[in-house]
Amino acid sequence: MPMLPGVSDTGAALVTGASSGIGEEIARELARRGHRVILVARRADRLHALAQSLDRVAHVLPADLSNPADRAALPDQVAALSLTVDVLVNNAGVSNLGPVARVSPEAELALVEVDVAAVVDLCSRFVPGMVARGRGAVLNVASVGAFGPVPWQASYGAAKAFVLSYTEAMREELRGTGVTAAVVCPGPVRTGFGDAAGIPDEEAEKMLPKFLWEQPDAVARAALDGLDKGRPVIVPGAPNRAAALLYRFAPHTALLPLLGRSHPGRRK
Repeated sequence: MPMLPGVSDTGAALVTGASSGIGEEIARELARRGHRVILVARRADRLHALAQSLDRVAHVLPADLSNPADRAALPDQVAALSLTVDVLVNNAGVSNLGPVARVSPEAELALVEVDVAAVVDLCSRFVPGMVARGRGAVLNVASVGAFGPVPWQASYGAAKAFVLSYTEAMREELRGTGVTAAVVCPGPVRTGFGDAAGIPDEEAEKMLPKFLWEQPDAVARAALDGLDKGRPVIVPGAPNRAAALLYRFAPHTALLPLLGRSHPGRRK
């Protein structure tokens, strides 16, 4: 039985981090599948451009997800549209590059707000309504880095490990309610996210084998297909599934020095 809620007149899919990369492509794919989408991110101009390019009606709600007040305002903003959130996609994320001893505490706390607090906050605000209606789905975006420590991006790896654990636990809690949850853990994706973390795309691509890299549209399709099929943890691409297994089960005492030596954050 398909797990992704069917299209309804008042239901919508809310996608955070929809202004670029995986979030943009998930929004496009949801619209292609007939869903009305609510686009959330800081960059209103990009959200409006995306909304105009979609075949389905799309709504733009600019928000800074590192700001608790912006997050708290979202349910009322959705209600003002006479909509309910049937699909919640927590995709927004940031990363910091460099050793813990050198990354600023302000940057680290901002990462925790977006990558961890926003996920918990929005799930806590929207999942109760899904349960009350007996239908809904949550897709949280983590990373292959969720399966083990990430030297030189310690806070990012830890945040994604939190998202993985949180989603798996929530999924079990939701059993029998008509609501499901899944987490997608992509490997490296050509999204420009590396630039945001201080890693130029060309340098990031030298860091990892070419066969591990995925395109954001392929990740979006795999994520939504996996959610619809009821998969709890989705790792797009066979090479990345193998890497995730290695990351999860290989002794970290052997693996971490190899990862650390090749990471550009070592030079920060």
